[in-house]
Amino acid sequence: MGVGLSNLNKILVLAPHTDDGEFGCGGSIAKFIEEGKEVYYAAFSIAEKSVPAGFPRDILADEVKEATAKLGINPDHLFIYRYEVRNFPSRRQDILDDLIELNDKISPDMVFLPSTKDTHQDHQVITEEGFRAFKKTTLLGYEIPWNNLTFETNAFIFLKPCHLEKKLESLKCYFSQFGRNYATAEFIQALALTRGIQIGAEYAEVFEAIRWIIK
Repeated sequence: MGVGLSNLNKILVLAPHTDDGEFGCGGSIAKFIEEGKEVYYAAFSIAEKSVPAGFPRDILADEVKEATAKLGINPDHLFIYRYEVRNFPSRRQDILDDLIELNDKISPDMVFLPSTKDTHQDHQVITEEGFRAFKKTTLLGYEIPWNNLTFETNAFIFLKPCHLEKKLESLKCYFSQFGRNYATAEFIQALALTRGIQIGAEYAEVFEAIRWIIK
């Protein structure tokens, strides 16, 4: 039998780059908002150097606003930072300072962030500094299959079809990212179906339990 999350009312999603949070836990975000929980989303880079030719350099700032709105996140609960993509290691202390400020401002009950096995240098910094800033908070590492060297599937969240649909709708807002093979509805649905089968659910998202605190 699953354990409920009734005592977790404020949830913070840490996304190194815009769309990481939607890929990693978009269905769970939709589920939490449906349950009336406060969800906050912090994106640390709009990846201006990686935007395809023909799009405004800051297009991802607009797209993340649309995507998080599709999930139901209050616009006042969205924080956008402009750290340079692939350069987080050189800004480690600044990022930690921002994370500490978020903790002081929000005091979340649960934080989602990249897995400890994520190989992207920016993701690694968010996870390592996120642990330092939120060490007294429950931490779940989300799954980014194309970045994960390995992944510990030891925490699952059941999803209804409507939660998966909201995740897909949010990712459609990233017009500048179309064409990436991991951004297809077929892949996202198949992954949710696979994780659901593992626990006897129709769909699910899976997480690495980095730190679980029961009060």
